[in-house]
Amino acid sequence: MTNIPDAAKKVPLMFQAQTAGRCQLQYIKKDVSQQDAELWTSEWVEKAYPHPPAFDADVQTRTYAINWRFVTNAGQDDGIIRPTIGAFGWPFYPGSSMKGIFRHACTPEEANRYCGELLNGGDFKPGILRFHGGYPVDNSWQEKLVDIVHPQQDWQVKTDRKSAGAFVQISLFKPKLQFGISSSVNLDQTEWENIWNIWEKALSTGIGCRVSAGYGQPKNHSGEVIYRVQLQGKGAAAKLLDKTGEFRPNMFKAALRGHGLRIFGGLTNAANSDSLIETLFGGVQGDGKVGLVAMTFRETALKLDEFGEGSYAVPTYEVEGQLSWLLTRNIPENHRDALQKLLQSLTQFAMILGGFGKSWRRADHRLFYPEYYDIEEPKPLIGCHWQWSGDRSLIKDVRVRNLEKVGEFIDEVRQAAADWMQLQGITPNPRDYADWREAWHPDTVQVWGRLTKEGAEDCEAVRWLHGPYRQAIPQARIREGSIYRTSVTGEIGNIGRLWHRMYPVVQLKKNPEDAKKPIIRKTNQFMELVTLFPDNSADSNEFVKYLESEQRMFQKLWPLK
Repeated sequence: MTNIPDAAKKVPLMFQAQTAGRCQLQYIKKDVSQQDAELWTSEWVEKAYPHPPAFDADVQTRTYAINWRFVTNAGQDDGIIRPTIGAFGWPFYPGSSMKGIFRHACTPEEANRYCGELLNGGDFKPGILRFHGGYPVDNSWQEKLVDIVHPQQDWQVKTDRKSAGAFVQISLFKPKLQFGISSSVNLDQTEWENIWNIWEKALSTGIGCRVSAGYGQPKNHSGEVIYRVQLQGKGAAAKLLDKTGEFRPNMFKAALRGHGLRIFGGLTNAANSDSLIETLFGGVQGDGKVGLVAMTFRETALKLDEFGEGSYAVPTYEVEGQLSWLLTRNIPENHRDALQKLLQSLTQFAMILGGFGKSWRRADHRLFYPEYYDIEEPKPLIGCHWQWSGDRSLIKDVRVRNLEKVGEFIDEVRQAAADWMQLQGITPNPRDYADWREAWHPDTVQVWGRLTKEGAEDCEAVRWLHGPYRQAIPQARIREGSIYRTSVTGEIGNIGRLWHRMYPVVQLKKNPEDAKKPIIRKTNQFMELVTLFPDNSADSNEFVKYLESEQRMFQKLWPLK
C-alpha cells in the first residue's frame, strides 16, 4: 500500500470539516494568500461539468434572470451559507423549495389541484405537477461566487463597540436560471400559461435566502410593489475578496433597517424596537421572522471605477436605478396604508439626512471638498452623494424644499412610525426610549442646517471634520475649537456622532399650461445639514455652544422645543 505524504491536505475542502485546521469557509483570515472560500470555490468549479444538466423532454421549462445575487443554503456545512449542489456539480434551486413557494402563490383550489391535498380520511392525494427545480443556463455562474456579509446594525445604531468583521457566503452573481415543471396528466396551453403565471407570481417574492435584502429577486416583478422610487448616487463600492468592486443593493435595506431602529428607539424601549424592526424586515431572533417587506433594486445605469492610489485605492460606483419595496404577504388595507407611509418616510429620511452604503454619514468629499485630495499625501475616499431622479420622484418624493420644512418632516416620520407601531399592538411611549447612541429622541439628537450659496464649493461643515471649526484668538482669550479626531467625528474603528449631508435643492413652479404637472427646477444650491448626537463630552458640549452662538450660519431645525 502506497503512503501519500500529507494525504489529509490533498482532500478537497468540500469534504473537510468546518473546523480550525481543516476548512473554515465563513471566516476571513488575515495574512494569507488565499482564503479557504476562494480555494473551496476554485476546487468546485474545476470539477463541475462544462455544460448544465438538461431536463427531460416532457418537462416544461422557462428561464428567468436574477437581478443581483442568488443564494440557497444547502445546510451541509456548519456556519456557512453555500449553494445546494446537484447533478454534474452544478448549483440548483431544489424542486421542493420551488413547490413550496408555488403553492403559497396559488388559490386553495389551485393548490389542491397542482400540489396535492390532504383528504378527510387522512390520506394524501398528490397534485398533478412535478417541480424539477432550476439550474443556471450557462457556466457564467462560476464567476464572483465569493460573497461578503458584514453585519453592522449594533455598531451603526446602538453602541460604540465595533461589530464583528466581515463573513463569507457563497452565492451566484446575476445568474439566469431555467426552471422545470412537468405534469402527470396532459394539459392544454392555456392551463400551462396559468401555471407559469403562478410561478412568476411566486418568483416575485424572491427565491432562496436573504430575499428581503435583494437576494434572489427577479429582474421582472409581478408581485405587489408597495413603494417605488428612482434614485441616483455615487460613492465607495464594496470590495470583494478578489479586490474587485461590486455595487451591492442590500445597502438600501441596511439603511432603512438602521433608520427604522433609530426612529422606533426614540418612541419605545429597546426590546419593542428590535421586535418592530424584525416584524418589518425580518430577523433571526427566537424562532425567526419573515418580514413584511422585501426590496429590489433594478439598475438602469451603473459605472464601476477606482479612486485613489496605493493602499488608499478603492473601487467606486456611479449608479441610477429603481428602488422597490415589495409586500411579502396580504395584510389589511389600513395596515398596508400605514406601512406604505412608513416606508416612504424612512426612504425620504435616509435621502435627506444621509445616504446609502459605505461612508453614508459624510458628504462626498470629491464633490464638496476636492482640495482634501490636492495634497500629495494619499487620502481615503470619504462620503457618498445621493439624489432623486426621474420626474415622479422629483415631484412626489422631494418632501423638503426649504430649511423650514426639515423639522416638520422629521415630526412626520416619527408620526408615521408611531401610527404603524400602534397597529402592531405597541403604544408609543417616548419617555421609555432605548438607551442607544443614535436613538432618535429630542433629548438625544439635534439637526442643524443652512442654505448654501450657488455651487458645491460653498460647503462649510466638511472642513470641521478635518480641522478646527473656530480659530484661536489669543487676544480675546478664545481658544481653538475642534471636533477633529474626537468622539464627535470618530476615528477608524470608533464610530462618530455626527452626520453631514449636502441635500440638493429642487423647486417646483406652477405650470401655466397644466396645473397638474408642475415644472421641476433643479438648482445649484444645497441644504447643508448636520445631525449631531451629543455625548456630553467637553468637545461635544463646546461644539454645541458654538453652533448655538453662530446661528446666523447654521440654524437649529430639530427639535425646536
